[in-house]
Amino acid sequence: MCGIVGLHLRNPDLYPRLGELLTGMLGEMQDRGADSAGIAVYGNPSWVPADHACVSLLEIDVDADDAQAAVTEVFGSAVAAQYVDATLVLSAPVPAEELLGAARATYPGALVAGFGSDLTVLKGVGAPRDLTDQWGLAAAQGWQGVGHTRMATESAVTPAGAHPYAVGPEQCLVHNGSFSNHATIRRELREEGVEFDSENDTEVGARFVAHQLAQGKDVEIALKEVCATFDGFYTLVVSNRDSFAVVRDAIACKPAVIAETDDWVAMASEYRALAHLPGVENARIWEPEPEVVYAWTR
Repeated sequence: MCGIVGLHLRNPDLYPRLGELLTGMLGEMQDRGADSAGIAVYGNPSWVPADHACVSLLEIDVDADDAQAAVTEVFGSAVAAQYVDATLVLSAPVPAEELLGAARATYPGALVAGFGSDLTVLKGVGAPRDLTDQWGLAAAQGWQGVGHTRMATESAVTPAGAHPYAVGPEQCLVHNGSFSNHATIRRELREEGVEFDSENDTEVGARFVAHQLAQGKDVEIALKEVCATFDGFYTLVVSNRDSFAVVRDAIACKPAVIAETDDWVAMASEYRALAHLPGVENARIWEPEPEVVYAWTR
């Protein structure tokens, strides 16, 4: 049992409240998973300036100023660095893949939690409410966020095992459930040159979706391919910089609820995570149907 949340804001007047709203949503899901948690935020200028690339690194022990100097030297132009709790956040006005390459060249042993334009990914081990306080999430701004609270079943409780899995540029995936054939699909992806950071079944789903998107498929087709390829029980939220999508397995075993207003679209494992959202009393609220892909674009 895990908890997943996602919020896509349509009304720019709400952008300053994104972190506040996500903090409440994630906190309500703590009792669905108190082992670890993670959040992906699109558009928070205090972590990454607008239209800048960002790389979020974990499992690294270096001072932010030293990291800034080291990556700048490798990259050849100025790179900013700051810590958000345990996550080293690098940013620069360059293509995300170029910044990622410089970060990996400088710190090959670091865990890449996420990368892309306007995207910051934070993960940690511990109670979700404690982690959101440590991240200062309530003060974050932006237009979209997805989050996860984890009850570990498939792999160790580590930052590498925490969601979101953000393995493609601006792409994030969070998952409630389990994939029963993930070992077979991981082996097939490795044969195609895909590398993995963990033994977590969710990472296999994220790598699979990223592989589909890299081949030119859109997110709806990629998620249809997930339904055709993966066995098990799952509710998934997949996001990129400008879109937000939800899909459930053929049995729809894992709980999910979607709410939509003119100002926002949100989903969560349970309604209580949505109950504090502004205007929810006027929202259209429904349970997503099995294997139907629900998608919204900014």
